[in-house]
Amino acid sequence: MLALCCGCAGPGGGDEGRAPGAPTGVTAEAGSATSVHVMWNALSGVSAYEVYRGTTKVGDVPGSAHMLDVTRLAPSTAYVFTVRARDDEGRLGPRSREVRATTPAAVAADRSAPTPPGRATGRAAGSRAVQLSWTAATDDRKVVSYDIFQGEVKIHSVGGGQTATVVTGLRPGTRYSFTVRARDAADNLSPAGPAVRLSTAPGDDEGRDTAPADFRATTHRADGAYYIDLAWVPPRVDGVVTEYQIQLDGQAVTSLVWGGTPPRDRATHSFYVGREAGAGHRVRLRARLPDGTWGAFTAERVVTTEDDPEDTGGR
Repeated sequence: MLALCCGCAGPGGGDEGRAPGAPTGVTAEAGSATSVHVMWNALSGVSAYEVYRGTTKVGDVPGSAHMLDVTRLAPSTAYVFTVRARDDEGRLGPRSREVRATTPAAVAADRSAPTPPGRATGRAAGSRAVQLSWTAATDDRKVVSYDIFQGEVKIHSVGGGQTATVVTGLRPGTRYSFTVRARDAADNLSPAGPAVRLSTAPGDDEGRDTAPADFRATTHRADGAYYIDLAWVPPRVDGVVTEYQIQLDGQAVTSLVWGGTPPRDRATHSFYVGREAGAGHRVRLRARLPDGTWGAFTAERVVTTEDDPEDTGGR
């Protein structure tokens, strides 16, 4: 497992005044040889978002949305995207972290659309999210991406090698109808597969079924320093979770990325928090879901670094 420190300031650390923070959860996925689908987590109090390809602004998105299809791109080309939020008074926040996507090669004279994806299934993941899965479509060349529709509106997109996703940002206690369509490199779009109808749970749990389960936090001392020890069960989603984000005292401090086989049952991690005894800390955790979006945070745990006469000496 490789642990990467993200820094306590976070991507919005340089924000001044009341400008919005930097959007989080930004992802980019090639939709065809000439388009990339960019998504991010919605922020409150935002009137619009600006999407950039490198230093060039390529789109304005209303604050009620959190996705954009960037079109008129070149095939077989790598691109870098960022997103900025703007509030009602026109204040523009800092850029998000950079995300990269590479368009596939163009396919000459391809006018044949993929077959419709097979039967979709799903389940509610709390009150604000659902999990969807479907049978792969086929194409005479290659399926590059899948578009997910809520009614007649496209709300999400994933890569052609993926047949499951989590749709977030839904309303509690609401019935939805979803369909999936396949797209190839020439931008041919398949007919919709069979619709799946799902209802979100009542209440407002912020999609808690996408959060790691049985989350625990304790402390220990080693060589005169204190560490927080975490343990959790990965969220039950379609696919494997390979990355987690730890938030300490309200700030994102560490990302954990498994380089080998990620744990499917119980995961653990320990990290340094200083040498002060009696210091209280708040800690919580969330997972990056297989489709690249962030799931819900666990409940916050409070721990205190206590004096320990039996220093573990590097346990």
